[in-house]
Amino acid sequence: MIRPAIAVAATTMWLAGHALAQQQQQPPAAPPPVDFSNVEIKTTDLGDNVYMLEGQGGNITVAVAKDGIIMVDGEFAPLHDKIKAAVAAISNLPIKYLVNTHFHGDHTGGNAPFSKDGAVVVAEVNVKNRLAAGTTNGLTGAKTPPAPADALPAKTYTGAFKLRLDGRVADLKHIANAHTDGDTYVWFKTANVLSTGDTFTNGRYPNIDFANGGNIKGMIAATDAYLKLVNARSRIVPGHGPIADKAALLEYRAMLVTARDRMAKLVKDGKSEDDVVAAKPFSDLDAKWAPTELAGNNFIRVVYHSLADKPQARKTLLKRILHRS
Repeated sequence: MIRPAIAVAATTMWLAGHALAQQQQQPPAAPPPVDFSNVEIKTTDLGDNVYMLEGQGGNITVAVAKDGIIMVDGEFAPLHDKIKAAVAAISNLPIKYLVNTHFHGDHTGGNAPFSKDGAVVVAEVNVKNRLAAGTTNGLTGAKTPPAPADALPAKTYTGAFKLRLDGRVADLKHIANAHTDGDTYVWFKTANVLSTGDTFTNGRYPNIDFANGGNIKGMIAATDAYLKLVNARSRIVPGHGPIADKAALLEYRAMLVTARDRMAKLVKDGKSEDDVVAAKPFSDLDAKWAPTELAGNNFIRVVYHSLADKPQARKTLLKRILHRS
């Protein structure tokens, strides 16, 4: 028979261990809120009346035509006035079109206020579907509620689409199942400027939103498409990070291919998600591509889910994450 004191101690240790295990299983805490009042908008001239704006969130591309402006992505709603002022410093022409490269809030937050100003919001059809339905983060379980009607794209397309203003054409093309299931890249051919959204992040690991259609195979396919368009003089506006060139894109693609190949072997060997995180398969890549240990671990997880999950398994995983959180 176990003595009472020993039993109590054993129970206490078990409860502590169980609590620790539960704590370790909880999704990461949400990042602290951003003080948008301190955000400054930086403007970079890319030539031929095309510019990159950097603030808080995804990079913005501004392409000026003779009768208006095409803008790619709009960051967060609280930055609308600052972004609008930065655009006005470039040109006093109206923003005619606002293109969403995908549905994430750091790129689509400006939809409602810029739409109210008169811009037509354009996106691949899955962007509107995701915004209208609400989404769940596959890593954290965090839920984003459905967007209000005035934040939804007014014009959607599938496959490819052209936006035309006087003296300016923007070629929009959908890349299937890359960063999300609704990615658009925008090619300003005459300016030799490419806007990629988050299918390309310069100098850092990308997020691959596997719970909402993203997959590393699609990310690589996106880089292959871009490399057919650009040349050594092209200016590439990434979703995040500084302005890039073809050499930076090639380096990024090499990293993605290395990550895919290493992870594919681990998945084939039957390794679990925890196994691959512990194995640190990208440790040599982290010095360049992971600003933090969490960023490195998250990239391992999203690549793992890209290659290991089956559609039904992904649904089950989301239900488990939601239940746990």
